[in-house]
Amino acid sequence: MKGTLMRHGDAPLPRQHRAVTLGILLLGLLSLLPPAWAGVDRDQAASIAHHLAPGRVLAVEQGLHVDNTVVWRIKVLSTAGDVRLIVIDAETGRSR
Repeated sequence: MKGTLMRHGDAPLPRQHRAVTLGILLLGLLSLLPPAWAGVDRDQAASIAHHLAPGRVLAVEQGLHVDNTVVWRIKVLSTAGDVRLIVIDAETGRSR
């Protein structure tokens, strides 16, 4: 019957309903991700880290900080020869 709730043993949902349900689920999951256009990109984070610790940038990785904010982790080989880890908030560009 059209418009009634399904019970165990009833026919499966039509393809259109499954597609709508899947679409809603995907939109919900995408809303949990930080927007790609917001904040500081990879090159900006490397530039900030280079300004804070002059030397050669060895690696730039994006990850989560302990408070679940997105950060950039930048490894810099200083002019003195030691490796420094600079953590940049991906939204604000501030050093942590």
